[in-house]
Amino acid sequence: MVIDLTTLSVRKAHEDLKSGVYTVRQLVDAYLAEIKNKNTELNAYLSLYTDIDAQVDAAQKRFTDGTATLLTGIPCAVKANLQVQGQTLNCGSKILEHYQSTYDATVITNFKKEGVILMGLTNMDEFAMGSSGENSAFGPTRNPLDLERTPGGSSAGSAAAVAGNLALIALGTDTGGSVRQPAALCGIAGMKPTYGAVSRYGAAAMGSSLDQISPFAKTADELQIMFEVMKGHDIHDMTSLPNEVWEKEVTKKTYKIAVPENFLEGINPDVRKNLDESIKALAEMGHSVDMVSIPALKYALPVYYILMPAEVSSNLARYDGIRYGSVVSGDSLLDTYKNTRSQLFGTEVKRRIIIGTYVLSAGYADQYYERALALREKIKQELQDIFVSYDFILTPTAPNPAFKIGEKIDDPLTLYLEDIYTVSANITGFPAISVPSGFVAVEGRNLPVGIQFMGPHGSDRAVLDMAQKFEQG
Repeated sequence: MVIDLTTLSVRKAHEDLKSGVYTVRQLVDAYLAEIKNKNTELNAYLSLYTDIDAQVDAAQKRFTDGTATLLTGIPCAVKANLQVQGQTLNCGSKILEHYQSTYDATVITNFKKEGVILMGLTNMDEFAMGSSGENSAFGPTRNPLDLERTPGGSSAGSAAAVAGNLALIALGTDTGGSVRQPAALCGIAGMKPTYGAVSRYGAAAMGSSLDQISPFAKTADELQIMFEVMKGHDIHDMTSLPNEVWEKEVTKKTYKIAVPENFLEGINPDVRKNLDESIKALAEMGHSVDMVSIPALKYALPVYYILMPAEVSSNLARYDGIRYGSVVSGDSLLDTYKNTRSQLFGTEVKRRIIIGTYVLSAGYADQYYERALALREKIKQELQDIFVSYDFILTPTAPNPAFKIGEKIDDPLTLYLEDIYTVSANITGFPAISVPSGFVAVEGRNLPVGIQFMGPHGSDRAVLDMAQKFEQG
């Protein structure tokens, strides 16, 4: 049985499985064959889960007894910082290389209830710190569309798995754009829900006020299917929102869209041209698109790179080689701490811990951390003011198409700039989505780019609706 994975969608797979065109076993085997053929060069998966066969049997039984849902039997890749009971969770780090999860993340519990086939853990920048997938302790992930280029990060493996047809859907985490940016660079769709829409229980924390478990798929329609299963209040996560937030219908026939003209300088000229073409297409669909000024957005990136390292410094203090994870012993307890953290953490992780510790230290917290918190509120207020008159804010997802592996890794500030359009959604907690908007020519290759729609708090369904309207033209 030959299954065309390149054109397969969640809805098509469901109908095929339901009508018996192929079995869950045949679908999963088709993806396993792609993993076997491609993963050595892509390095998207770090390992496959050990219970795939049992998952397949259980999913097929649901089609037999008529209890299958849209996601039953759908192969899904899982970022390596999400807890799946009994399976490896390493966060792309040597310090957790052999760690086995003791429980399921809430989103994993939800997916298991639907009968999703969880395929394996995907590569990532270590502890989700990076925008290229190059910071993994287990080697970089490569972009399926051009093996010399990065797929983006930090959810590099999940993005590459979907784009390379190694999974139909995937889970990642988005702390500053770690789902939306790789989605754009790989030519697929990715969404960061409203902060609190999806429980963070079971996700290894990086920046607790910024992290959000987020979905990857080929289209916004499939993201919608995933979001409806992922969202919901969870007693295990005190930041999760009440279910009442999602009970109101918020979609419209046409929308009002704001484009921050003051925030488009310095980006790749072809990316800007693609944005202009997207704006024209939106206007032709009947949507209203206006150029506006949002001055506070220029502070989003520096604010993020103060707040995020501060939270990293606190969250990663638990990795000491004593309570869990790998250990490098020393002559004393202090030496063991030092050896473990200095030898098993990668360069970028250590850099962010040091920065975070500095901005929280006595004499500097007022100068950096407290001011960043104040600016965070200013950014949020300016965006809320825009949302009084507009439904969405539109920007490119990333300032550049996929860049070559090794091109920016030695220049962290340049690499941080890749997050310039995505971090504001994390700082404010607003939902945002990236969808493919075309291709740009780079060195004889057509590389994908994406556009991002960001909406106000709780407008996730409207954001998804807008993205689907754009995809449908």
